[in-house]
Amino acid sequence: MRQIGQSMKDGRIEVLDVPPPVLQPHGALIRTVWSLISAGTERAKVDMGQKSLVAKARSRPDQAKQVLDRVRSDGILKMYQTVKARLEERNAIGYSAAGVVLAVGDLAQGFEHGDRVACGGGDYAAHAEIDYVPSTLCVSVPDEVGLDEAAFATVGAVALQGVRQSQASLGDRVAVIGLGLVGLLTVQLLRAAGCEVVGVDLAEDRCDLARGFGAFATTTATGREAAAALLAGETDSGFDCVILTAGTKDSGPVELAAEISRDRGTVVVVGDVGLAVPRAPFYEKELQLRLSRSYGPGRYDPVYEELAIDYPIGYVRWTEQRNMAEFVRLLAEKRIDVKPLITHRFTVDEAADAYAVVADPEQPSLGVLLQYPVSQERARIEIGVGKTTTRRSAVRGNRVGVGLLGAGNCATATLLPALGKDPRFVPRGIFTASGLSARDVGERHGFAYCAGSASEIVDDSQTNAVVVATRHSSHAELAMAGLRAGKAVFVEKPLAITEQQLAEVVDAQRETGGFLTVGFNRRFAPLTGKVLDALASRPGPLIGLIRVNAGPIANDHWIQRVEEGGGRIVGEVCHFIDLACCLVGSPPVSVFAAGADRAKSPVLTDSLSVTLRYGDGSVVTILYAALGDTAYPKERVEVFCQGKVLVIDDFRSATLTVGGKTRTATLQRQDKGHRAEMKAFLDAVSGKPSAVLTFADCVASTAATFKVIDSLSIGLPIEVPAVIAGE
Repeated sequence: MRQIGQSMKDGRIEVLDVPPPVLQPHGALIRTVWSLISAGTERAKVDMGQKSLVAKARSRPDQAKQVLDRVRSDGILKMYQTVKARLEERNAIGYSAAGVVLAVGDLAQGFEHGDRVACGGGDYAAHAEIDYVPSTLCVSVPDEVGLDEAAFATVGAVALQGVRQSQASLGDRVAVIGLGLVGLLTVQLLRAAGCEVVGVDLAEDRCDLARGFGAFATTTATGREAAAALLAGETDSGFDCVILTAGTKDSGPVELAAEISRDRGTVVVVGDVGLAVPRAPFYEKELQLRLSRSYGPGRYDPVYEELAIDYPIGYVRWTEQRNMAEFVRLLAEKRIDVKPLITHRFTVDEAADAYAVVADPEQPSLGVLLQYPVSQERARIEIGVGKTTTRRSAVRGNRVGVGLLGAGNCATATLLPALGKDPRFVPRGIFTASGLSARDVGERHGFAYCAGSASEIVDDSQTNAVVVATRHSSHAELAMAGLRAGKAVFVEKPLAITEQQLAEVVDAQRETGGFLTVGFNRRFAPLTGKVLDALASRPGPLIGLIRVNAGPIANDHWIQRVEEGGGRIVGEVCHFIDLACCLVGSPPVSVFAAGADRAKSPVLTDSLSVTLRYGDGSVVTILYAALGDTAYPKERVEVFCQGKVLVIDDFRSATLTVGGKTRTATLQRQDKGHRAEMKAFLDAVSGKPSAVLTFADCVASTAATFKVIDSLSIGLPIEVPAVIAGE
């Protein structure tokens, strides 16, 4: 299928041939008929993409600070690689579309194949022939509304939410500053609600449109003269409400709003305007300043948008979906007319021309529509444009054909660069939930093709090995599929997110005898090797401390959703449990854990201590903290044994203190073992499995991780039963 992508590096717009998105349980696949380019919003995206790296940093100081923090914790080289990879990505763009339902997920409600729908969402209703959209971001479109009109529903919901925030009612006098697409829709909505409306814009043609919708409109700048002009003919009281739908970094609109508002009036910010709020008029008039958040309640809530769990209507009357549905109803009743706002129509193949119009201030544009001819989606799209083609990537000799499932930050910034340094690596197929992501990563890393399903990767006869780097909930299922297809399997941690999944993976490995390993990379770090050398043939137990300054992750992040990410214990603490087992040389016999945050359930606890006891008397404590400052170094490992003290500092340096003397080994840059891990994986595929990490080790560390949650639940130590795993 065709999809529009934007280069993060230079803002270039491209129409790309990519696999269709994957149907997920909570939504539907929509065959797009029309999508809307919102001139104001998407012009800003194009402008941002075209800026230099320095200009991007200046415009987003919050993200620039995050980069500097990561430099301090991860080093400049790692951060450079991460930023470079991010800038080389293509982004999906678009957020307002309409089309026909192709397929409905098992848990989606309210839609069936063939329904006409309007859909929204910056991560979903992209400019693409086929979109996957959660059901709470779709609304039905009646026959009397054209799908070109329905493509305005999301932008209409933005305007409607602004009107709701104003609480304007019949007879109120309302000023709308900024008569772009959202502003003109706002004018119509206010008129439909029985308000007296004055519109303000610098462009006469937009003022003419507002007058056509029944508003008084004037072309005026901001300032006291503008205020006087707007208040002419009004009573001295001023406007009941002022809605700002302009787009400017200047604070002139909010200053004008304060001047023309009545005493105790309301100012609502919808557009991206400067907010240097003048205190005097806001204080003297006791004005209310309100911000309108996008389409309405539910926006930015992953439970609502990703899992499609609606808010009860008795508690939240107007969600983003209900706002979209109401806008479509107003279209059907002819109380809103979007046809005068359509300035341009292009086919999807003419997207570059469409965005050139949007970006050109000399070409007035409002609603720019893209049309999508009906076409059959293809399950696999060959890349081969200046990259490795399927024929040239044939696997010969000792080379290893690798298929990649998932292409998030871990895969693109860590695993693929490590694999790419090994001459045996042959990138075969790539599959991700987003076809654009698969195409983008596939081209940049030389994959032969991108696939429409995981099964195409594991069934490829020239693929010897599969790397699983998807979200955690699918790891076990994909690992088993790879084993049963006769592939060697690398699973980025965790191996499984439930004990039942772990048992099923063990059974699959026993049945097939295949090779499977997990991304416990710290075993392969060179400094870990130095510590193990110093501990070789130790006569007695050791005691150890692994301190992890993990930093916080937002509560709504997918890792924190039990059914998808499993929580940070399963997803991240497993790393350090495995490192402890590596240092001791055996799996633990018991686990005792204590959490520091009573507000969180055991499975979602992310500030805790874990004490592991081993059969030889060794004890290792893991202190995993989400409460600290991430500018401080992340990891420190301390081991005490036979008169020695061994310390690994953030995998940059290691010290051995014995007999009153300290020796230090320092690396030029941090090395957590990823490159050695990937080499060991390719070695194993070539018939030379490493003794550093066995399948039994992977299973034992994963099984012990689940017991951490059990211990937190009852507040007592938990025995870890031996798990018998084949090799």
